[in-house]
Amino acid sequence: MRVWFLGCLLLFGGCRRPEAVTAGPSSWELLSLGHAAAWQPAGIPDQGLAPVRDGEIRLESGLPMTGVKFTEWESGGLPGTNYAVEYQAMREEGEDIFGMLTFPVASHASHATFVLGGWGGTLTGISSIDFADASENGTRGEQRFENGRWYQVRLEVRPDDLRAWVEGRLVVNVSIKGRKVSLRPGFIDHCLPFGFATWNTTARVRAVKVERLDE
Repeated sequence: MRVWFLGCLLLFGGCRRPEAVTAGPSSWELLSLGHAAAWQPAGIPDQGLAPVRDGEIRLESGLPMTGVKFTEWESGGLPGTNYAVEYQAMREEGEDIFGMLTFPVASHASHATFVLGGWGGTLTGISSIDFADASENGTRGEQRFENGRWYQVRLEVRPDDLRAWVEGRLVVNVSIKGRKVSLRPGFIDHCLPFGFATWNTTARVRAVKVERLDE
């Protein structure tokens, strides 16, 4: 009887494996119904309306800037590094920045901005690195953007580098190891911790997805 009891103990108790630790989410759809209320106007002086409806953000032209911010980045457990952001942006009216993204760079205890269509409508790049904005540092690129067309953007944030693609074309590939990463002076800090902005344009943003990357 004693041997039978010990065998049952081993079978049903002693041999039980520890419960697995449930990992957090690996991706987030930030314009899904569950997150729509987390998007708020950035509060930039004289900004245009920035409604969020039907899975899209519409940023109406401001004087000269309009912005929107996602307020649940930290409370929602989203990563500060080793992550990617994908989204689609369209410039409806105007000839300047549309779908400009401000994002966390936790490895540097800071934030940066990916500029899309700046400085007259064609510039891409990161503001700021070593206190130089996208028009002045090595991330500067040029690309023609058409009004009324959706553009697919991907941004990858890692501790030592930043990369960005537009329509599958690599436009930013920069090492930030040992460098200063910061925001350009001005009202872009109203979009913290994560948000979109325009400059003298009306634009739309949709399909915003964040995913963790392997370390």
